[in-house]
Amino acid sequence: MMIKGSEAIVKLLEEQGVDTVFGYPGGAVIPLFDALYNSKLNRVLTAHEQGAIHAADGYARASGNVGVCIATSGPGATNIVTGLATAYLDSIPVVAITGQVGVNMLGRDSFQEIDITGVTLSITKYNMLIRKKEDLIPGLRKAFRVAKEGRPGPVLVDVPSSIQNELLEYPELNAKARATTNVAREDYLAEIAEAINNAERPVLMVGGGAINSGAQAELIELAEKADIPVASSLMGLGAFPGSNKLSLGLSGMHGHIAANMAVSTADVLVVIGSRFSDRVTGDRNSYHGEKTIIQFEIDISEVDKNVEVDYSLVGDAKENLQKLLPLIKEAKHEMWWNQVLAWRATETRALTHVDRLTAPNVMEIMNNEFEGKDPIYVTDVGQNQMWAAQYLKIDKPRHFLTSGGCGTMGFGLPGALGASFVAGEHPVVSISGDGGFKMTGMELYTACRENKKLISVVINNSCLGMVRQWQHLFYDKRYSSTILTDFDFIGFAKSCGADGVRVTTCEEFKEALKQAQASDKTFVIEAIVEQGDMVDPMVAAGARINDFVDTFK
Repeated sequence: MMIKGSEAIVKLLEEQGVDTVFGYPGGAVIPLFDALYNSKLNRVLTAHEQGAIHAADGYARASGNVGVCIATSGPGATNIVTGLATAYLDSIPVVAITGQVGVNMLGRDSFQEIDITGVTLSITKYNMLIRKKEDLIPGLRKAFRVAKEGRPGPVLVDVPSSIQNELLEYPELNAKARATTNVAREDYLAEIAEAINNAERPVLMVGGGAINSGAQAELIELAEKADIPVASSLMGLGAFPGSNKLSLGLSGMHGHIAANMAVSTADVLVVIGSRFSDRVTGDRNSYHGEKTIIQFEIDISEVDKNVEVDYSLVGDAKENLQKLLPLIKEAKHEMWWNQVLAWRATETRALTHVDRLTAPNVMEIMNNEFEGKDPIYVTDVGQNQMWAAQYLKIDKPRHFLTSGGCGTMGFGLPGALGASFVAGEHPVVSISGDGGFKMTGMELYTACRENKKLISVVINNSCLGMVRQWQHLFYDKRYSSTILTDFDFIGFAKSCGADGVRVTTCEEFKEALKQAQASDKTFVIEAIVEQGDMVDPMVAAGARINDFVDTFK
């Protein structure tokens, strides 16, 4: 039976198991939105295309499935560019379907014609412009396959409006067996196991790839069997339970002292699904040092790209860990742990020891109030993000969602919106600064319209906190364009249909959190903190990760 291209797209989405799409209509996608009108798909109209792509991203991070975003041509398509870059740098599977001018209008600088495949070539895993109706469904099937396989990432499919209106025969799906990933040779695994078994100061570093592979059980078994301290990159939080006694927490520019010192001092460093970004390694020349580095990585292009390693296991981390574990011996590293715990004791955590509301106190209160509920935290970018990463206890994968590689301010609220569609009974908590919230705050209206019990915590220090921190420490306290004027966050929340409250003390925040959980509406808590509070510890850009900045000067 012949159907329109737009109807074929909807059928394809259903075939791929999609249940929710995020988007914003426009001239070049009217046929597609018309086809969605009577479909079973849940279509979420966001306030802006950037909100749609971040919501699709948040959906994908929280579920492990492909998130789908739809935007029109021209400005609609260019408005999702930042979100594609965000997903690309964090290896998140998203399929973006953009409308385009009709095939006969291509290349004529037609109204709202933008070469979006050219624009997004470097920030998508793959992209394509559909020029023939026969390529539409095969192209979209390839998009979903590429987004999910190997190292995940965003794919963009640009579909001219004329093809959406053309009649075509829907090709049946020929299911193919999924290609198996590479598993290392037994002799090579034996060498790696020997290095771990002989280590005196081993450290396990987990990244976002460990979450993508679903390797938490294997990571716990490896760490507990070999008695290895576990550090995490920002993207890896939750891959290993934060409450496990072997967890050292965050490593990197704002990593915990024990985590950074352990990584820098280790004689064997086992890295699972981390690409050695500069925020993790600091000075890469000193990162290697006198240590053996073992890297588990799905993407061969990341091996030896940033840090030269001694052993690399290219393939699915879970599968390779399962092969390695029988070769790992039971061990105890008492002397090493004594040193690690001594480092941990030097960390002051000063902002949790003051009798006033601070962002770290906000995080500690949420740890207590949400104990046993496993909330999904979605952060924005900046000081709020780092305080959350340092202080929140994240025990499960896909329960700490954040923009790592791109560092996209404005990700938090729409990302949380997307996560709320797959969260089930888990609370969804967006954590933003006052600056980042303003960038995409209109998605609060979307959350209210979708009846989401989303909790949005806005850490308000009346400034762009992380930039101000750098200005304070490295630019002679010249706070250029970082001090923000007052904004009525609660009034804005209520205008969107949400409830909210402004708090200035720890007790008020505790009460507000109880009120938010009891509310049947989206709820905003504006937490007023001091402008001068710094994220500590901190390592200067390019410095060794054990060379900490004095943030109290």
